[in-house]
Amino acid sequence: GNGKGDVASEQKLTMRDYRDAGSLSKLSDGEIYYIIHDGKGQMPAEGPRAKPDEVWNLVIYLRKMSNTQAPATASAQ
Repeated sequence: GNGKGDVASEQKLTMRDYRDAGSLSKLSDGEIYYIIHDGKGQMPAEGPRAKPDEVWNLVIYLRKMSNTQAPATASAQ
């Protein structure tokens, strides 16, 4: 989760440290799900390789690792 794994170093990628609360604090759970499922930038999509429940479990895992919660959403008035 620190962004210094084998793939990042082999491909000389600069990755975020997902243990840092600031790395996910502005993303909703749905946005994280979308990034994992559909990919973003150089990160390939999990797409059909991961079932929806597995992707949601990854979202929960990332939240726990960074000790963050999804940002509050605006309530309807």
